[in-house]
Amino acid sequence: MAMARASSGLQYPERFYAAASYAGFDGDTNSTFKSLTSKFSKESAALLYGLYQQATVGACNIPEPNSWKVVEHTKWKSWSGLGNTSPTEAMRLFVKILEEDDPSWYSRASNFVAEPVVDVQMNHNSKVEPVVENGNSFPETKTISTENGSLTETQDKDIVVEGLGSVAMYDQWIAPPISGQRPKARYEHAAAVVQDKMYIYGGNHNGRYLNDIHVLDLRSWTWSKIEAKSGAESLESPSPVTFAPCAGHSLIPWENKLLSIAGHTKDPAESIQVRAFDLQSNTWSPLKTYGKAPVSRGGQSVTLFGTSLVIFGGQDAKRTLLNDLHILDLETLTWDEIDAVGVPPSPRSDHAAAVHAERYLLIFGGGSHATCFNDLHVLDLQAMEWSRPTQQGEIPTPRAGHAGVTVGENWFIVGGGDNKSGVSETVVLNMSTLVWSVVTTVQGRVPVASEGLSLAVSSFNGEDVLVSFGGYNGRYNNEVNVLKPSHKSTLQSKIIETPVPDSVAVHNATNATRDPESEFEAGQEGKIREIVMDNVDSEPAKSNGEQSNIHLVATLKSEKEELESLLSKENMHSLQLKQELSEAENRNTELYKELQSVRGQLAAEQSRCFKLEVDVAELRQKLQTMETLQKELELLRRQKAASEQAALNAKQKQGSGGVWGWLAGTPSNENTDDA
Repeated sequence: MAMARASSGLQYPERFYAAASYAGFDGDTNSTFKSLTSKFSKESAALLYGLYQQATVGACNIPEPNSWKVVEHTKWKSWSGLGNTSPTEAMRLFVKILEEDDPSWYSRASNFVAEPVVDVQMNHNSKVEPVVENGNSFPETKTISTENGSLTETQDKDIVVEGLGSVAMYDQWIAPPISGQRPKARYEHAAAVVQDKMYIYGGNHNGRYLNDIHVLDLRSWTWSKIEAKSGAESLESPSPVTFAPCAGHSLIPWENKLLSIAGHTKDPAESIQVRAFDLQSNTWSPLKTYGKAPVSRGGQSVTLFGTSLVIFGGQDAKRTLLNDLHILDLETLTWDEIDAVGVPPSPRSDHAAAVHAERYLLIFGGGSHATCFNDLHVLDLQAMEWSRPTQQGEIPTPRAGHAGVTVGENWFIVGGGDNKSGVSETVVLNMSTLVWSVVTTVQGRVPVASEGLSLAVSSFNGEDVLVSFGGYNGRYNNEVNVLKPSHKSTLQSKIIETPVPDSVAVHNATNATRDPESEFEAGQEGKIREIVMDNVDSEPAKSNGEQSNIHLVATLKSEKEELESLLSKENMHSLQLKQELSEAENRNTELYKELQSVRGQLAAEQSRCFKLEVDVAELRQKLQTMETLQKELELLRRQKAASEQAALNAKQKQGSGGVWGWLAGTPSNENTDDA
């Protein structure tokens, strides 16, 4: 016969120690406080810390730390403000605050404390010892085991189970018990959830593209393969259409269909192809789109925005990386290429994208041929303007091939790699404050630390569940892993350590971050008021506890007044800076006017200089003409002189001809005639 365990209620102080273990008190106060701020609000975390110290150590007698050490100063004020509250009272208040913030903590705290065991007879034979809690028997969930490592081993008491399907414990990846024939191991496939069923389509296995489609029932965790049929586009082309295997595509639920967009194929088309899978008839059909379709590609992001699909980036068939932006209207099936203002993300593929507040498109990570990114870009889909805001918190390392889903305002990012190894951290981004935090970390080469995995979100028993499948991390995977994020935000508490400036938030005034110190004071004062009123109503005889609580409230009020005074001084200083800024702007305006005047004078001088240069050029030309004339005159003078000299010589020769003629016996008349 199998035996099961049933929990009985714990009394004090055992109940306090169980609550402390559940909250995360492990002896290291620094790591404990960080753990508290990841599970509870800032004021609750500070009060739990102070009450735990009061219950286990006693009244605070350590010196006040420097005020610029925000975390240490917050812890000290929470502890010292309790005054001489008795350890028993501190224990009771600790459990009370924990129950207010997490009413179901006790049902999940059996892993932290040894509880009485009640034997329960089971009427069936089983190798697994079930746990009986609230009348339901919970079978053990298997642990994820892999080639080189495993995820955190799952204890049966940490699992929430309903019917045949198990859901992961909070903030931890586990592998649920899967039945049915698993799909072939793959990566770069596409996944989508429709009505508690996760559909897997296509992918890459050993370099070969796939075109099979499988469905996982998220209630029974059972795989089944769909024998898809190929339909015709219209009555004009009644012959069946055969779809080529593909990888790196996107799968989007739309109405009663699944839309497959883009992807790498063996013989790629010139432009992006859109295909529709009818979930009722299990039939694939191509969708005829209008307008200029984008060039074919794979590794792009496709995000549903209202009734449109936003397509960004990817890599075309020639391995050229892209960063273009296109929108497909699903009602008119018309393409529109968007030329957004601002600086877009650099060309990339295998990134993640999400839409926040029905207005902002967020792009994170991705890679080129040799580089991976961890930058965050935001596109305002109303103004069509790119921006690159400052990220806060534990910023993830560069990665590509990761997957992401949104749950409320939280964006969960899983897997990916940096060309060296897979990423082991599961991170989450609060899209309103842009603060990152780590949800959990896995060890070894496990499927969720893979590239090209898929991630989907589903609802189980009223709570959201993340479901991952496949991926490649040195080997191809076909494992299913699930994680149930805790209902408490893991991000807002981080603000107490790293305040987020207003300029960081995606929203403007609606998400302005208050000062963490004043926020803590206000919240803690409200919490203490509740504690004091509860003590007055339930235990009027404990005057010492009341006095200490009243003293704590008075202390908090005085500190609040001091903070208000400091805030007033800061406001005055800010006003003074604004005035100085206004004066500087006025001086800048005057200097600018002077600069404009000087520029005008300089332009006039430049014009005058230009005219002078023209006059000088004309004079030089005239001078060159005069020099030419002088040379010609000089040449004429020389020619004249030469002519005159020749005439003179001829005359002299004629005058002496008679004597020579007489001597020669030639008459002068003949000589003259001959000449």
